[in-house]
Amino acid sequence: MTVLAQILAAGLVWGLIAADPVGFQAKVFFLACVIIAGLYGARRVSSRILFIQAGPAVLALAAVLLSRSG
Repeated sequence: MTVLAQILAAGLVWGLIAADPVGFQAKVFFLACVIIAGLYGARRVSSRILFIQAGPAVLALAAVLLSRSG
């Protein structure tokens, strides 16, 4: 696992264990970072990365945002 992936994973774990509003903000920030990395990887390496990395991150971000509004 690359250093970037480890940082993103640590940030998402932090978002899960931190109290709100910091936990919510951390989850949104680090999921957005995963989406941006997926978009960059899809553009530079393989479009398959869009579906493997960015797709699940978009769904997770939507779930986080929907859970906050409800």
